[in-house]
Amino acid sequence: MKDIVKSKYNLIAKQTKEQNESSCCGSTGCCDSVDYTIFSDDYSHLDGYNADADLGLGCGLPTEHANISTGDTILDLGSGAGNDCFVARSIVGKTGKVIGIDFAANMLKKARRNAQKLGYENVEFIKGDIEDMPIADASVDVVVSNCVLNLVPDKAKAFDHIYRVLKPSGHFCVSDVVLQGELPDEFITDAEMYAGCVSGAIQKNDYLDIIKTSGFKGITIKKEKEVIIPDEILANYLDEQGMQDYKSRELGIYSITVYANKGAVD
Repeated sequence: MKDIVKSKYNLIAKQTKEQNESSCCGSTGCCDSVDYTIFSDDYSHLDGYNADADLGLGCGLPTEHANISTGDTILDLGSGAGNDCFVARSIVGKTGKVIGIDFAANMLKKARRNAQKLGYENVEFIKGDIEDMPIADASVDVVVSNCVLNLVPDKAKAFDHIYRVLKPSGHFCVSDVVLQGELPDEFITDAEMYAGCVSGAIQKNDYLDIIKTSGFKGITIKKEKEVIIPDEILANYLDEQGMQDYKSRELGIYSITVYANKGAVD
């Protein structure tokens, strides 16, 4: 599954946000049937926003709720083309540091090019796996992530690493996709829906339990919104009867933005 996600996002890195909205890969023709931008929020009003780094791949605005301060060291998991990193950099300023981690080579290349164009010397993009982060223990003030942990097969291991890299006074704020109810089998077995942040999602309560088990305190959902998958996308996976069954189920796909502390709650 990691190879599938890496391949998809290496391809997406070569596209613009507009091409992602139409789910086509430029001159290579249509690459899949998932519109990745159905989850995303509008970043354009935020300080630090950079259009070249916005591929429409997020499902929230974690930096808005992350309590980032001037001088902080920020770690962005699955940093893509750098969108959240550049927003975070506008808050931490020149005295802070922002580290983006991604395992897709094309995304890293695009992010580094964007940072160079912006002249940011305190924004760094490194290659790494979220399940085994190449980040020192207790070295980060705030961890953010945007619609990425959902793609990680071992979410418990990922949150254990988040706990490890945070300073004793540190905290995280992540936006991710979760479920209430069971997805149709056609979604779960389809690689495109996994890479599109749907079939890799787990139950909301299970997601929050993983965070709690990792040792975090003060777990708070800062924002929650339902994700509506358009009929034209559903039709790629379900027949007419399947679509009726899907819509009649007590099933919800949600984007949640979660905040939690490593140490005791103030």
